[in-house]
Parts: sequence; C-alpha cells; structure tokens
Amino acid sequence: MNNGEAGESLLMSALNACRSRLKAFIRGRTSVRDDADDILQEITWQLMKVEQPVENVAAWLFRAARNEMTDRARKKREVPLSGYFTDDDDFVEDEVAETLFGVPQTPEEEYLKTLLWEELGQALSELPPPQREAFEKTELQGYSINMLAEETGASTQALLSRKHKAVLFLRTRLRDVFEALTGE
Repeated sequence: MNNGEAGESLLMSALNACRSRLKAFIRGRTSVRDDADDILQEITWQLMKVEQPVENVAAWLFRAARNEMTDRARKKREVPLSGYFTDDDDFVEDEVAETLFGVPQTPEEEYLKTLLWEELGQALSELPPPQREAFEKTELQGYSINMLAEETGASTQALLSRKHKAVLFLRTRLRDVFEALTGE
C-alpha cells in the first residue's frame, strides 16, 4: 500500500466512523431524504479530492455538509421564469416556453416563435440594465445566481430581487402578447 492509498484508507475509515452521525445531522436539516443522500455523496466525493491532509476529518465533514446545504438552499431560492407563473394565471407558461425554446412544427408556430422572441427582446431592452443582466445571464446564458454574484460583485439577494422584478415585467408582457397572438 503506497502513501496515497494509505491516506485514502484513513479518510474512508474516519468517514465510516462518523457516517451515521453525519447522516443524522444532514437529515435533520433537509426535508427531502434523497437530498440528504446526495449531500452525503457530494461531501464524500469532496473529501476524496482533498489534496492536503485533513487533520480532523469529522470536523471537516460536518463543515462541508453545512456548506453544501447552504449552497443548495441558495440555489433553491433561484426561481426560474417558469416558477413565477401560477395556475390561476390565465396564461399557460408551458406553451410560451415550448414556443420560445421548442422546435416549430408548422410555419405558424415558426412565425409565433419569431414574434415572441422579438417581443422578449423589446421587453428586455425596456428593463433597467441591472434587471436585464440578471435575467439574461441566469435564464438565457445558464449562469447561476452565485456565478453572477461573483462576476458582478452584487449580493445574491440583490440579484434575486432584480431577476424577480424582471420576470414579473416580462411575464405580463409576454402573456399579453401570447394571448393577443393566439386568442387564448
């Protein structure tokens, strides 16, 4: 057994020694059982990737679990555009999303898609630049709120607020256009 294998073996024995306490700790702070298992798997993977020696493996694992749960909680607060629509709206968000991002099957669908993208572009241009950036980067360019916060220096709460305001404006705008175009 070489030093790398010995170190990995020690890490795994330390992990196994505190696994039940760690699992109980995570489950007590997450509402979904699968999330707890995912978090445990993620921090186990993180532990395996650590290059420097970990003196107190148990403390490291509990800190990593807290950090992972915090990161996941923040991500869950990021609500995508579809999350802002409710059933009591007379607007079927899935149809708009399908029209914008789906593959048109008819010339009419292609035309509707073009019109909706033009309207979205126009509506985005009317937003204040910080709101537009928060929406475009998180919804259209695949950024997470945390990535955008790192890039801009703005807090995640400020970015979530900007995105929320943008979505409310865009939702109303696209709903009106979609209803006018489809007669729904």
